[in-house]
Amino acid sequence: QVQLVESGGDLVQPGGSLRLSCAASGSIFSINAMGWYRQAPGKQRELVATITSGSGGKTNYADSVKGRFTISRDNAKNTVYLQMNSLKPEDTAVYYCFVGGIRSTSGYLLGDRWGRGTQVTVSS
Repeated sequence: QVQLVESGGDLVQPGGSLRLSCAASGSIFSINAMGWYRQAPGKQRELVATITSGSGGKTNYADSVKGRFTISRDNAKNTVYLQMNSLKPEDTAVYYCFVGGIRSTSGYLLGDRWGRGTQVTVSS
């Protein structure tokens, strides 16, 4: 079993900052990609940022967050972070953690997992 625990969502004023965390636990040997998606009311879920495994990690960002958000990961802790700066009201959404290409300690490929989501609200 693999579990994801997200944290960091909150109410923040425009221009403020938040840091989201997502920790994966269980019988995990390796993880390929980790990332964050978001879904605003009445809209489809969209990619925010992803990061691959390996030293350095290759990152990918939605155009709407480039220069404001930074994704990072701690491979030893199976944790991914999303530092969000200069937040805007349009960043308001439920943010979901994504963990992809999980391989168990037994060698089985477990596939992908999604977190339950954490609410980020940007409002004055």
